[in-house]
Amino acid sequence: QVQLVESGGGSVQPGGSLRLSCAASGITFSIYAVRWYRQAPGKERELVARISSISSGGTTYYAGSVKGRFTISRDNAKNTVYLQMNSLKPEDTAVYYCNMLDNYWGQGTQVTVSS
Repeated sequence: QVQLVESGGGSVQPGGSLRLSCAASGITFSIYAVRWYRQAPGKERELVARISSISSGGTTYYAGSVKGRFTISRDNAKNTVYLQMNSLKPEDTAVYYCNMLDNYWGQGTQVTVSS
C-alpha cells in the first residue's frame, strides 16, 4: 500500500522560509518522479515543482511563480522528497501536496504566509 505523508507546513511572515517533507512508503521510491502541487482556497490545484528519478538525471521543474525561491530535492535513502521554500509571499498560501505516479497523493500540509 503506497503512502505519502507530508509535513513541515505552518505559518510564517512574508519573506520567511519553510521546508516541506514528503515521506513515501510501499513504493520503490527511487525509480519514480515526485511532484509537489498546491491548492489555494477557491483555486485549482497547480503543479509547483517536480523532480525526476536519479536514473533520469534528477532533473527539476519549477512553476514560474516559484522559480528562484523554491528548491525541490530528494533523498532516496530516506524515501523522502523535500521542498525548500524561501522568500515566501502571501500568494504562496495553500495546502501543499506531494504526488507520485499521478494516482498517489498525500494528505496535504497547510502553508500560510501572512503578516
